[in-house]
Amino acid sequence: MKFAMKFGRLKTYMPRGLYGRAALILILPVVVLQLVVSVVFIQRLYEDVTRQMTQNVLRELRYLLDAANATDSRLAAIEAMQRVAGPLSITATLDGVIPREDTRLIYDLSGRIVILTLKEGLSGVTGINLAENDKVVHFGVMTRAGPVEIRFPRRRVSASNPHQLLVLMIFTGLLMTAIAYLFLRNQLRPIRRLAAASEAFGKGQATPYVPSGATEVRAAGRSFLAMRARIERQIEQRTLMLSGVSHDLRTPLTRLRLGLSMMPESDAAPLREDVDEMERLLNGFLNFARGDASDRIEPTRPILLAEEAVRRGVRAGKAVSLARTAGADDAVSLRRAAVSRALDNLIENATRYGGRGEVSVTVTGNAIRYVVEDDGPGIPEAWREEALKPFTRLEPARNQNRGSGVGLGLSIAADIAHRHGGALRLGDSARLGGLRAELRISC
Repeated sequence: MKFAMKFGRLKTYMPRGLYGRAALILILPVVVLQLVVSVVFIQRLYEDVTRQMTQNVLRELRYLLDAANATDSRLAAIEAMQRVAGPLSITATLDGVIPREDTRLIYDLSGRIVILTLKEGLSGVTGINLAENDKVVHFGVMTRAGPVEIRFPRRRVSASNPHQLLVLMIFTGLLMTAIAYLFLRNQLRPIRRLAAASEAFGKGQATPYVPSGATEVRAAGRSFLAMRARIERQIEQRTLMLSGVSHDLRTPLTRLRLGLSMMPESDAAPLREDVDEMERLLNGFLNFARGDASDRIEPTRPILLAEEAVRRGVRAGKAVSLARTAGADDAVSLRRAAVSRALDNLIENATRYGGRGEVSVTVTGNAIRYVVEDDGPGIPEAWREEALKPFTRLEPARNQNRGSGVGLGLSIAADIAHRHGGALRLGDSARLGGLRAELRISC
């Protein structure tokens, strides 16, 4: 359980996109491999090489110090050390400046092995200084003649140019990572093209797409094209069917109106209300079934749609106004007729159940937000999801005296929002105290 919770927290920091996750899968093994090679190979190998080279120098240092300790006088010790140190490329000075402690640079990894090996192999070492000059080993040792300062080249106890392996490893790792990234990008490009075509089709745009890439990606692409063709055929058939239904049902309604016009007003009035109700229900059903499949995508200014919807509401006698806008003057591509229909439904819903309504529009990033607020009773939070379903009527909870509806206004707006890659969210209005309907459309 604890592991699952920690893994869940870790997922929040993981890349969301396909490129990011693929790059993580690609780079993480390379970095781990380089760290393992650095720790295991470089540390152990260079430590062993450094220890062996230092032990070789130790034999020469013991020979030098044994020669100095075998004499009876300081002068003889100096002569013995000079005689031995010259051929061995070692500088030995009696009573010189000797280090009193061990020092090395922080990044000098092999220096630690040099210090340990020298102190283990020689007795009387006062201190080893590798920080003063990283090219020289400087240390002091006590002899029978006194303290002796010894210097010899660092290259005699450490491998030369140890950084070359690191540079080569890093360069090779970067080169292989770049090659793998180029190959990975070519493999991911067809997947991104398929995702873009699917997203566009979800918004009602049939963009050109040709399956490519690996066998599995091609199979998924062909399945997507077949699915898109079936959906387009169904949309076309539905459009033709609705056109016929609209014509066939409106014809008898027109004959009924004509017949009612010839009847006495007292007898025709109740029947005329029934005919009006039937026509209103028919228009609601057809609007819901039609959706926005037949609407054309065109560049439109979001603020223009809000202004037109408010003007239509005012002409219809509704108390609605445009409250505020932000960044809504630039044109974006959307289904103008469908969005206008959604706004009309939200305004109708707001003014039916409230005294007045306000419309605001905001464009941020790649989303358009139309917000319609009213001062009515609102919808309880527990019923909001139910209110977005077709043919759902919540008048008993709100105000049944406001008139009866078909129960399709909010569901039509929600369906239009989904077709644009967005959503319809219901909430409480902080400005007016009633319902707050936010129509979010991706652009």
